[in-house]
Amino acid sequence: MTDDGEQQPESLLPYDEWTSDALRQVMVRALVSVAGQGLPGGHHFYITFRTDAPGVQIPPRLRAQYPHEMTIVLQHQFWDMKVDEAAGWFNVTLSFSGVPSPLHIPFSAVVAFADPHVRYGVRFSDPPAVPAEPADAPPLLSGPPPQSPVEQPAEEPQQVVSLDAFRRRTPPTGRDH
Repeated sequence: MTDDGEQQPESLLPYDEWTSDALRQVMVRALVSVAGQGLPGGHHFYITFRTDAPGVQIPPRLRAQYPHEMTIVLQHQFWDMKVDEAAGWFNVTLSFSGVPSPLHIPFSAVVAFADPHVRYGVRFSDPPAVPAEPADAPPLLSGPPPQSPVEQPAEEPQQVVSLDAFRRRTPPTGRDH
């Protein structure tokens, strides 16, 4: 409703979809940057994605453990990060319980992206549809990982991360109340 009580007309333009696409592009640009140059400073990413979305390729043991949704953390150690912006996906290898696990994630499967270092986060309400099988998705790596050690992201049950801990607090005034 408008201020004068009138009903707002329904938009014939898909503003919500355009906004979601624009925010998703911010995530894609961050991933492209990290794939090419690594994570700068204290930046790190929490990426939540639908494991049951079309095109997602993860090891069967992870799919069994996370049948619907999973959050990964890209921080200190990960490898084989590749982003194909045109095809709409990224690959990364992480270690779960000491086992290197390649992940292939279409951008459209991502439902949340956050960089707590700068208090940035976005949740995508309606991810666009993904083709059932991406034709140009590379096969997941099956050989041994590179020499570098790998961080072990979340093995616990799905948790919601509160960003309140990262918000700035007002300093005490020095007055007693």
